[in-house]
Amino acid sequence: MNPFRSLNRIFRAIPVNLALILMCAMWIIPTLGLFVSSFRDKESVRTSGWWTVLSPRAVVGQTEYSTYCASCHGPNGNALPNVDLSDPAVVAQYTRDYQLLAMLNQPVNGESHLKDPTLPSNPNESLAILGNVLNYMQSLSTSANRGLGLTLSNYADALVGYKGTNTYLDDCATSGAEASIKFKCNASDLLNPEGMGAALINSILVTVPSTLLVIAIAAFAAYAFAWLDFRGRQWMFALLVGLQIVPLQMTLVPISRIYAQIGMQNTFIGIWLFHTGFGLPYAIYLLRNFIGSLPREIFESAYLDGANHWRAFRNLALPLAMPAIASLGIFQFLWVWNDFLVAKIFLSAHPVLTVQITNLIDPRGSNWHILTGAAFLSFIIPMIVFFAFQKYFVRGMLAGSVKG
Repeated sequence: MNPFRSLNRIFRAIPVNLALILMCAMWIIPTLGLFVSSFRDKESVRTSGWWTVLSPRAVVGQTEYSTYCASCHGPNGNALPNVDLSDPAVVAQYTRDYQLLAMLNQPVNGESHLKDPTLPSNPNESLAILGNVLNYMQSLSTSANRGLGLTLSNYADALVGYKGTNTYLDDCATSGAEASIKFKCNASDLLNPEGMGAALINSILVTVPSTLLVIAIAAFAAYAFAWLDFRGRQWMFALLVGLQIVPLQMTLVPISRIYAQIGMQNTFIGIWLFHTGFGLPYAIYLLRNFIGSLPREIFESAYLDGANHWRAFRNLALPLAMPAIASLGIFQFLWVWNDFLVAKIFLSAHPVLTVQITNLIDPRGSNWHILTGAAFLSFIIPMIVFFAFQKYFVRGMLAGSVKG
């Protein structure tokens, strides 16, 4: 064997392998970061990157707090009971540095709030200092685990749609006032309309029927286009292929107006029909090409033995086309599950996961950290579906490429 030829083959494969490694890294690293961040508490997510999860946590603003505030409020912020800086309710009043600056500019007992030392005269420097002080105050007010900062609070807050100043688990454990207003601190909170739990049920109710309807109708139509001889078959199939290029956005307004007139707006039936209608052109095209490539001799033998089209479809076409049907099911399921625009327009009264994630953000942007947990909750079921039907998916993608 020529050693130079082997070396040449190895060096020629290096660019391909590097490209594959780069593509995998581009997908895996952000996903890993999102996964790690979903278990980090609010303070950790806000002050450090996910790659620092195993390193000691340094709280930003401790130096500024010790310089300007510790002499009166104490190192833990609770020296003055009337103004306890470790109280989440007190800290929640100051979400921005300029709010804290406005409060400090107010006199206390006729004297300046900050006397020794005073803030710099430059407003930008003052706001930078107070931003760090506010960050440290927020770290004092949280009761999360001080070790690695790992917690399940992000998932709990996302599931029940909790938007309190503290976390759902902490407030329920301490009978917090914010938890007692809207929540019972039991399993019934999972059905809160503002949480991901109720949205998960809505997503399942939208996705499963929309997928099954497309598969059922497309299977019948694909068999008809492949094995039934009727006038205009080729023209109808060409029209069907052409419908795939129609932009979905063009039909949102007219169909929404029709739904409003016939009372189907914000109904599950309406969104089922919409997803089914736009999923059928590609579904029929995919299954027709697969079923049409099956050996003609099998169907001719069945017809000679007295089988009608229904029996040939049920006993021959469906079992042989199962890999393509599974592939279609995965494509349709993922497309409907990840849809945002259609669900936002036609089912706003019953938000699905993709819509509910945007609703979790507080108007002041104070609880954006729970989006990490919400994101993982949104694709747990698609991952289960994909891995459950993976072998059929691969067979469907490779069907017809090898004969023998």
